[in-house]
Amino acid sequence: MPEKRRRGARTLAAWRRCLPVPPFHGGGPGARCGFWLIGFELFVFRCIGVEVNLHEKWGTICDHDWDLRAASVVCSELGCGFAESASRGAEFGPGSGMIALRSVHCKGHESRLIHCDVFINRNSFCTHQNDAGVKCSGTLMEPRLSVLSPHFVFSAGESVHFYCTIQPRDRISNVHLYKHGVDTPLVTQSADPTQIGVSLVLSDVETFQQGSYSCRYNIRGGFPPHPIRSPPSHPVNITVVDLLTPHHWYNTSSEAPAGSVIKGESFNITCSTPRQYPGASFQLRLVRSNGTVRQSLPAVSQSVTFTFPNAQSSNEGYYYCLYRVQLGGRTFVSRESQPLPIAIKDPDPLLSPMVISWLVSGVTFVIAVIIIFIVAKVVCNKEKKPSALERETRTCVDNAYVALSVNKL
Repeated sequence: MPEKRRRGARTLAAWRRCLPVPPFHGGGPGARCGFWLIGFELFVFRCIGVEVNLHEKWGTICDHDWDLRAASVVCSELGCGFAESASRGAEFGPGSGMIALRSVHCKGHESRLIHCDVFINRNSFCTHQNDAGVKCSGTLMEPRLSVLSPHFVFSAGESVHFYCTIQPRDRISNVHLYKHGVDTPLVTQSADPTQIGVSLVLSDVETFQQGSYSCRYNIRGGFPPHPIRSPPSHPVNITVVDLLTPHHWYNTSSEAPAGSVIKGESFNITCSTPRQYPGASFQLRLVRSNGTVRQSLPAVSQSVTFTFPNAQSSNEGYYYCLYRVQLGGRTFVSRESQPLPIAIKDPDPLLSPMVISWLVSGVTFVIAVIIIFIVAKVVCNKEKKPSALERETRTCVDNAYVALSVNKL
């Protein structure tokens, strides 16, 4: 292994014409990828010539038959991404020492270079002016996702503008926005090699779209060429608030006409919403002829009740309910409910409690007198009923009286 480090340093110095490339994961420009192979060790830089260690001796590879297939196998085996190009003719400068492999034939799908057809001693003229090289993509850089707003809480129907910072690449194709738990991207935007970031807009968001988001970009590479996905960015969480219009109703004594409250009596108004958020409140607004009155109560549950113990003329007007909540530094307010008209009525004199009391007392007295009269009459009739002797005596007297009357005539 010490030989590997020494040789690598010398090779990098000798082939200093490697094209400058941006940093990628695993190191900076020219970061090294190394791997042991059976029979020889392979060594490659981000974009530099390829050397193999054959029987403890380092040597270059002749570019005869060297193509993108072989370059793809090298980059894949070393975990350096995919092959962007296969260089020939000592593009990054000639090497030194022996030429280890005279020819390499790969199909492109091999997992290791040793699985390709390699020729150590082949009758072909090859010098270090024919040294083969490779330009690997390197491990794709993780993108970075951000929200182009100072907050992460949105109202339903708004648009969320994300920005995905990417690594400029020659073969970049598309940038995708993913929601956690959803395999297909919600937003896809094309990109060109010069861009360092792409705007991704999620329009007309709904409550079911709140959650965690990340972005990825695609590179077209490998052999045969195919889309290669970058790792996902770190997640960004958004919250979507949808405040529904609250409902409201009122309660008072049953004697009051519909839509009215009797003056001096109590009544209450209840505001309710089917969806609740922490820290929210209900606001009751009274619109009357001489102005507007507002009062609020914390929404400790899905409904709250505003109580008015003594109805007065100042309580007459149109009542509206609304729901308010503060989240993520923003204030969200629902639509107002439909107006609830309430009129304050004076008590009816004919039906006042005192009059009703008098009426009840008078009726009770009359009924009592009637009952007493009926009972007295029954008792009197019973006492005046004559016996049999009294009836006979009375009959004789009556007859005598009648006879006497006839004689006189």
